[in-house]
Amino acid sequence: MAQNKNALIRYKTIDKCLQNQYREWTLDDLIEACSEALYEYEGRDVNVSKRSVQLDIQMMRSDKLGYNAPIVVYNKKYYRYEDENYSITDIPLTGSDMNVLSETVEMLKQFKDFSLFSELGGIIQKLEDKIYVEKTRQEPIIHLDKNENLKGLEHLDILYQAILKELCLRITYQSFTAKEPSDVPFIPYLLKEFNNRWFLIGRRKLGGPVVTLALDRMLEIGYDLQRTYDREGFDGEEYFKNTIGVTVLNEEQLKEVHLKLDAYNAPYALTKPIHHSQKVVEELEDGSVVISVKVHLNFEFDRMILGFGEGIEVLKPRILRKRVQRKLMRAMEQYGLNE
Repeated sequence: MAQNKNALIRYKTIDKCLQNQYREWTLDDLIEACSEALYEYEGRDVNVSKRSVQLDIQMMRSDKLGYNAPIVVYNKKYYRYEDENYSITDIPLTGSDMNVLSETVEMLKQFKDFSLFSELGGIIQKLEDKIYVEKTRQEPIIHLDKNENLKGLEHLDILYQAILKELCLRITYQSFTAKEPSDVPFIPYLLKEFNNRWFLIGRRKLGGPVVTLALDRMLEIGYDLQRTYDREGFDGEEYFKNTIGVTVLNEEQLKEVHLKLDAYNAPYALTKPIHHSQKVVEELEDGSVVISVKVHLNFEFDRMILGFGEGIEVLKPRILRKRVQRKLMRAMEQYGLNE
């Protein structure tokens, strides 16, 4: 690491010397300048060898570090940049560099709702300006799914800070079924995103059950500094390990489910398992497959199954099979069974 650091100091020193077009630089001059720079930065005498500086110049001329420095020798003695405006600190970005930067900027902008990333704002703006100058604006290659108009995103930061600083909250909350909002005391543990919605996980009081609140149903949020914060051993990974979505049910609702997927949908489930507990039970000759998962039988799981349409069949448990059957029957009634 020290050798790499010394080399970088020498590169910058040689670069600074060669930018000075009003002086003629011999190899001995560059050696002396590098030795003085290392003493200034490292606080110790370093005798830079002639061989080291010659190798540095060779490295700067090459493409190994992306410099391609136009260093030339004139009068068989002096060194200079053929391009008077060149500097290794102002290397133009390649097309590949620009593409990577473009996509990185787009991904960083997804986190603009968190103050944790607010200090990146100026850096991101500078990167965007640099990208705009360096190349023609092109369509993004990576598109991250995010609903900018989703309600509740403005609460992300205050909730994040409350969890980080271990502060209790008072939340004015109105669920979809409530006629009036209510004042909810809350101990926040975790922020969770699912299906493009954000949720806050925590407890209303110490010793109480874990509760999930949707950010888009929160009207007002304030800190409650009079209450004691305690996580009570809450582990988010453990809490959600048997759940698809955010609705965690009791142990009675935790079942082993067998699903049959047709030949068209089987590859999707095999390459992107619907849950970490997924196992292949049987592969059939027609290309269909039977898989098993051990999950809570919640609303989100029902929706996931229904999303496969005719491409999936619940084999067991019977309670889930009948529930999905009833929902499909009601869906058919919406379109008229006699049409």
